Amino acid sequence: MGESGTANLEKVDHIVVLMMENRSFDHMLGYLSLEGGRGDVDGLREGLANEHQGRSYPVYHLGTTVIGEDPDHSATSVDLQIGGGKMDGFVASYAATMENLGVENGDPAPIMGYYHAADVPVYDHLASQFAACDRWFSSVPGATWPNRLYALCGRAAGSRDCHPHNLPPLYNQPSFVRRLDEHGVSWRWYSSDIGTLRMADQLYCLGRHDRFAYFTKTGLPWKTRLNLRVQSEDPSFLEDAARGTLPSVSWIDPNWGNFNPFGFEQNDDHPTADISDGQDLVLAVYHALATSPQWDKTLLVIFYDEHGGFFDHVPPPEADDDDPKTFGRYGVRVPAMIVSPWVEPASVSHTLFDHTSVIKTILLRFCAADLEHRDRRERLSAWLRAGHPRYLGTRVAHANNLGELLTRPAPRPAPAHHNLIAGAAARAAEQTQAAAAGKHEPDPQPQTDWQKHIATATHLLRSRGHPADRT
Repeated sequence: MGESGTANLEKVDHIVVLMMENRSFDHMLGYLSLEGGRGDVDGLREGLANEHQGRSYPVYHLGTTVIGEDPDHSATSVDLQIGGGKMDGFVASYAATMENLGVENGDPAPIMGYYHAADVPVYDHLASQFAACDRWFSSVPGATWPNRLYALCGRAAGSRDCHPHNLPPLYNQPSFVRRLDEHGVSWRWYSSDIGTLRMADQLYCLGRHDRFAYFTKTGLPWKTRLNLRVQSEDPSFLEDAARGTLPSVSWIDPNWGNFNPFGFEQNDDHPTADISDGQDLVLAVYHALATSPQWDKTLLVIFYDEHGGFFDHVPPPEADDDDPKTFGRYGVRVPAMIVSPWVEPASVSHTLFDHTSVIKTILLRFCAADLEHRDRRERLSAWLRAGHPRYLGTRVAHANNLGELLTRPAPRPAPAHHNLIAGAAARAAEQTQAAAAGKHEPDPQPQTDWQKHIATATHLLRSRGHPADRT
């Protein structure tokens, strides 16, 4: 399993990965079937609901792009939400979350809410012009870090939850990036805060500054109000894309909403973030690639770490894994979009993918031999080398790759998206005018657990000598 479309990967020389935060497939893309006339997409349908304390909570369109409370997505809560495959515990879980937070008269209905085309215009464009995946499951029925570790390392650190709050999230899991270095494959990690790779794999914890860069230093292309200029020769993603100097593999971390030198909005989609800011980020990535001289040889993968507690109706299947007792089942479905000039418009994949499919795709394209099992002597030899690559495990070995979606015989120009740029520019102008008029800004939200994790790790790395002006 997992080798379909391997030859198609030769059509691309640049793989760009954007991993967002904490939304389910039905929550973000389920409207495609319910309202968008896409019978080919397994999304929402009439009648889907959860019951809680004698009341039915059906799916419904959300009237706001901001969710007030961060739903619980710890392993225990996700088990409740999945309900043994009945997918009937989302409302009960969210009600318990609000009660634990002391929210008076809290309404758990938003956990069943969804967005539609007007709320996620960039995704609506990408779904009509490229490919959506309606069987992309998070790797773990649990929290953020285990899922991000599977995306980077093919396994987690023995738990479906993140490190306890008193421990900084600095893991020591050998990542797939070691394979790229072993074969001289170029890569760069773009972010606004310290890159997540530094927290996952201790080999990249400090130093190697040429491999880490900011996503942008001057704001998104249409946000002229962000006129900060940084005098530096260091690259950024937007600059690399414009110059045609992207490496073979680019990984993009969103802005988590912690302090960064440029003061950009949180745009990772992690509640309580405004998903409109996440749409701006996705548009910036897409626009940069669509106008890049490297467009014809590029594959962009957009997906989410886990569902964040939001409703999805598809039960996660079992997963092949080296630790079946803890990780023998996938997590809840997440949104995933595949963008490339080699992808047919309005296509949908029903193939089972998870986060290790990204690793599988990257390694098949750039160092396929490393996916094979090595004999015991070769493995021992690798262990004796500092910073050695590691076998990435059963999950990666069994993962399906994304080559099956690159079916066109020739690349096509990027579809026009002027309306999306105009919409983003208009929204930025409105924000500028509101700020100039002194309109009241919303009260700052308390930090989420994820933001606390990032801040704790950042503080520790800074104390170890990581420069304040580096990602």
